[in-house]
Amino acid sequence: MNIAERTDDGIMVFAISGRLDANTSGHLEASFLQSVEAGASRFVFNLGGLEYVSSAGLRSLLLAAKKVKAIQGRLALAHLSEQVREVFDMSGFSSIFKLCATEDEALQATRE
Repeated sequence: MNIAERTDDGIMVFAISGRLDANTSGHLEASFLQSVEAGASRFVFNLGGLEYVSSAGLRSLLLAAKKVKAIQGRLALAHLSEQVREVFDMSGFSSIFKLCATEDEALQATRE
């Protein structure tokens, strides 16, 4: 898994590619929590390059959602592949997250 981090007008964007599973989810959690500790409260996870997400990966995303809610921030996910979207739909995660077709749509959703 690879995570490219950048800031777009005060919004932390994590572009995640590869596999988000038990071996890699800790890296995402650490990067995300470091951003929260640094004061970030608005996030976009661009999942366009994500090939696979396991239950451990879903747990990491759920941790992020709970943390964002606790700090009264915003989080949106963008570019879910058909395969990843199917996992979200089957697990009920589609109703937990703001899912956007594009990164621009996700950025706009976190500004509102």
